[in-house]
Amino acid sequence: MRVYNTLSKRKEEFVPLTPGKVKMYVCGPTVYNLIHIGNARPMIVFDTVRRYLEHKGYEVNYVSNFTDVDDKIIAKANEEGVSSKEISERYIAECKKDMEAMNVRPATTHPLATQEIGGMVEMIQILMDKGYAYNVDGTVYFRTRKFREYGKLSHKNLDDLRSGNRSLLVTGEDQKEDPLDFVLWKPKKEGEPSWPSPWSDGRPGWHIECSVMSKKYLGEEIDIHAGGEDLIFPHHENEIAQSECCNGKPFARYWLHNAFLNIDNRKMSKSLGNFFTVREISEKYDLQVLRFFMLSAHYRSPLNFSADLMEAAASGLERIRNTVSNLAYIKENNRAEASAAANLTGNGDGTGKKSSEKQNDSSVAAGMDGSGIDSGRLEESEQEILAGAKAFEAKFDEAMDDDFNTADAIAAIFELVKYANSHLTSENSPELIGTVRDEIVGLCDILGLIVEEKEELLDADIEALIAERQAARKARDFARADEIRNQLAGQGITLLDTREGVKWKRA
Repeated sequence: MRVYNTLSKRKEEFVPLTPGKVKMYVCGPTVYNLIHIGNARPMIVFDTVRRYLEHKGYEVNYVSNFTDVDDKIIAKANEEGVSSKEISERYIAECKKDMEAMNVRPATTHPLATQEIGGMVEMIQILMDKGYAYNVDGTVYFRTRKFREYGKLSHKNLDDLRSGNRSLLVTGEDQKEDPLDFVLWKPKKEGEPSWPSPWSDGRPGWHIECSVMSKKYLGEEIDIHAGGEDLIFPHHENEIAQSECCNGKPFARYWLHNAFLNIDNRKMSKSLGNFFTVREISEKYDLQVLRFFMLSAHYRSPLNFSADLMEAAASGLERIRNTVSNLAYIKENNRAEASAAANLTGNGDGTGKKSSEKQNDSSVAAGMDGSGIDSGRLEESEQEILAGAKAFEAKFDEAMDDDFNTADAIAAIFELVKYANSHLTSENSPELIGTVRDEIVGLCDILGLIVEEKEELLDADIEALIAERQAARKARDFARADEIRNQLAGQGITLLDTREGVKWKRA
């Protein structure tokens, strides 16, 4: 398996630090509002990377943080007249709902920055003791020039940054030794949350947070660090500087970054009126369509979001689902017919069937469920069909082994779908049909795509669950209320809390 490493700017063979295990850190969102579809891309992409690594047999320790102390969170809290903690907790809960609806699995650990302040103070002190950081009136800065490899991830030169990119410089230049030195700790301002430290009551800089959380939950050296390409500089560059100066060893072996998401060929912006939250998209589409759309392009390629492309993604996903549904129908009908034939004929030989066909019927009567198959029980023609289907599984793995090329992996699934539609009929055995169907479902599952039909809830059942949710909220049993909402979301039911009451609609 080869992955593109931003650090070396080339594809490299993936070799984990510990055989069979992968330590992976992905920068999570700053939680001051509902997540937008730009946030969704790294969530979906690196969840898929994790799933594929697990498919390959690796044990993955996957850590993704929530930044729950930040200027934007504080501004939102002041705007609403509530605490920063209330804002962050609210939007962490909302983020987790959207992640579940996109079938993004929870991380092994979701650390919160505010719960790791002690570790941040400790790391900053180590950097000061080693001469990599200095205190000016309660603000602690990192000496970028003291780390000679600064710029190795972003491939930027410090002198060029200083002379030609003034927008990249941090404010407060007059009190810093160098304009490119960045903040590790800053004193509190009026109305801001703060924590004690040897330098001032204040809060950490953004960059130190991820260095500390990665070290605590994964160790001083990790296999994969990932995030959006907007984080390469300065965030990930600064993480490397802090971590390697503190720990004295390489921080991460492989750096993976997804490209930007544009809206109708323009950068997403509230001022342009093309800013969409995941929740807004869920009101128009099943979020499995959003996931399918995100994976239809290679993660390092810029992705353009548009209504036309989402409709195309919906059609593509529906094509796969229809095939899976059709194969399930044929399989069950064939099973029923075979069982009926076996009951009518008993052990006699008056059916006029070949011995191989009798063998297939007896296999069905014995209760095989299609999850596994002994190809020796199939006729030679069916063994050939099965071998042909398995070839697409190999193409899928080949695509994913090449820097997680989900676009080509999906193409392999479509080829398998076309193959199944052209080679499988009601004349085939339930075992063969079930195995090919399970192969399609299994490959989609590796990508986090749900293609099996779920039993549709009746309107009355939905109303009953909504009533139960309302009762739970009234009783302040918010855990149960969230559980019901997530259950309905999993069934494609979107709830809208309005002044007139709870409204719902099917995706």
